[in-house]
Amino acid sequence: MKLNYKRTFLIGFAFLSICAFWQLYDSIVPLILKNTFGIGDTLSGGIMAVDNILALFMLPLFGAWSDRVDTRLGKRTPFIILGTVGAVVFMTLLPISDNRVNLPLFIITLFFTLIAMGSYRSPAVALMPDLTPKPLRSKANAIINLMGAAGGMVTLVLISTMVKKVDKPNYLPIFVIVAALMVLSVAILVLTVNEKKLLKTIEGLQPDVPEPEEQSGGAAKLPKDVFRSLVFILVSVSFWFMAYNAVTTTFSKYAQDFLKIEGGGFAGKMLLATAAAVLMYIPSGYIASKIGRKKTIMMGIVLMFICFSLAFTYTEYKVSMNILLALIGVGWALINVNSYPMVVEMSKGSEIGKYTGYYYTFSMAAQIITPVLSGALLEFVGYRSLFPYAAVFMALAFVTMTAVRHGDSKPVTPKDKLEMLDTGD
Repeated sequence: MKLNYKRTFLIGFAFLSICAFWQLYDSIVPLILKNTFGIGDTLSGGIMAVDNILALFMLPLFGAWSDRVDTRLGKRTPFIILGTVGAVVFMTLLPISDNRVNLPLFIITLFFTLIAMGSYRSPAVALMPDLTPKPLRSKANAIINLMGAAGGMVTLVLISTMVKKVDKPNYLPIFVIVAALMVLSVAILVLTVNEKKLLKTIEGLQPDVPEPEEQSGGAAKLPKDVFRSLVFILVSVSFWFMAYNAVTTTFSKYAQDFLKIEGGGFAGKMLLATAAAVLMYIPSGYIASKIGRKKTIMMGIVLMFICFSLAFTYTEYKVSMNILLALIGVGWALINVNSYPMVVEMSKGSEIGKYTGYYYTFSMAAQIITPVLSGALLEFVGYRSLFPYAAVFMALAFVTMTAVRHGDSKPVTPKDKLEMLDTGD
């Protein structure tokens, strides 16, 4: 059994479009709130958490809903198409409301943009495990994350080249380009991946693994030890997103106000972390095939804890900080590639969307709390609190991951290393 790399790359276009948007959202929206509307860090953190509040309810709902849908295009594809259309329509109104300094229009438009994005994230992510046999999901998830990182990198390049040091930047061109990228990505997915046809093929390739027991109502019942592992890994997901999201949603302001990086220069620094993650995504899946997913994740947690701790010592930007940013990207790749497959590994095959929803429920719950909590610390304690805050939650994630005992099946490694380059049919 070997991974079809070509097909996995094509599936990844859905995640590319999602990550291109979220990189734009995390980088630019905090600057608009602060510089255009004069909103403080605590309230700004609350606004930045709205997408996660919505996601807390929407991702499990739409994940489970897409499990039950059966259309000519498949289960997930209709959600991806409709969600993308809604998102690109509303997101282009955000810079227009910024240019007009119209806060009510900005908030309303932001709300509907986030609704649209939340409607298709779980279905888009669930598409990969749907169309990938269980033993190959870490490697496939590496490809998916690679595609997502590519989307984020495009956005960062746009920001670093198009945002100039002026009192009032015009963000409209960047939003329009990212919206066009999202449409193009989903069009490639729909035209090249026949979800319904492929699903029937993949179902015949799944290894014969016992499914969880079913209760009388037909719902899967996990054994107690598996359920315990599920709870601990979901708590771990919350902790490392508490750390990572605090940094990503604040770094643009942190770079400009604390490190004194001008204009869109912060995007170039973030690009280092993203590029390092891109280079590490595929090796992360390979490492997991050798030592297991859990050990790979633990390596990433330790690395990020060390980097966050060292970043605290910087009071201004220095070239050596680039090394820490790159290593943070490496650590995040080790974690991110293997955590989602561990969660869905514990699921019943017909409930992948629901378990995808669980994963995002815990990650989004963390991201509801962390912008507000870290924002309050930034506003009332100081910007130097950012990286110690992140380090503490990474330490907590390490503790909870030690209690995880399931979901760690090693992906099958090809006997011939040339097979790793084979894209299949």
